[in-house]
Amino acid sequence: MHRAERFRAAAFDLDGTLIDTAPDLSVAVNAMLLGLNVQKLPEERIREHIGGGIERLVERSLSEGLGEAPGPALRATALSIFVRAYGEHLFHRSRLYPGVPETLHQFASAGIALCCVTNKQSRFAIPLLEAAQLDSLFAFTLCADRVSDRKPSPNLLLAACARLGVEPSELLYVGDSQADILAGRAAGCPVVAVDYGYGDKQSLAQSRPDSMVGDLRELLLMYMQLVQRRSPSRVLLTERDHDA
Repeated sequence: MHRAERFRAAAFDLDGTLIDTAPDLSVAVNAMLLGLNVQKLPEERIREHIGGGIERLVERSLSEGLGEAPGPALRATALSIFVRAYGEHLFHRSRLYPGVPETLHQFASAGIALCCVTNKQSRFAIPLLEAAQLDSLFAFTLCADRVSDRKPSPNLLLAACARLGVEPSELLYVGDSQADILAGRAAGCPVVAVDYGYGDKQSLAQSRPDSMVGDLRELLLMYMQLVQRRSPSRVLLTERDHDA
């Protein structure tokens, strides 16, 4: 069945969607491990632990390094070391994914209100977006500083809708993980998944986003094709045929 979603605003996840932050996260994780006299991990292994917040990243990485689950005291120490190390290297090796700046600029120029909705804590997300020179493109950024707001909770997306003055069905959410898709579904937003981030492609497909793209410029192309056929103030984004 084909379904069309009208959207007047778009929200974007951060890590794995706009910016490949794994290189700097990996440096911080390994600084944490070395500080605890634990063997470093390859960046590719650390990439697999990204998602769900820095606490989970630290715990997963430390567990792999130790070969067992760390106790509460060791987790707290590890988190403290990680936070200090990561705060000093937010955008040293991290890079924007292809097509990000031009896509955001084009959407903003077309009158689509933009915001960032991320599980990343504000003490990292805000300076990271500033360093990447993306902050000026967003009306605001909402961060999961409270565990209760962390995706797959729909709290931040619903808050974004309220601030933008749009219905959930009018806010397109773009992310790279199952948590993003589930949060969008719970909020009632149309969801597009990018397949180049940290989410497993098969798991993403099984979560049934409205569309999947391999480059944000594909999303822009979809928009431009649709706007040629419809009034720019009432853009339609058509869902994939899930019954095919």
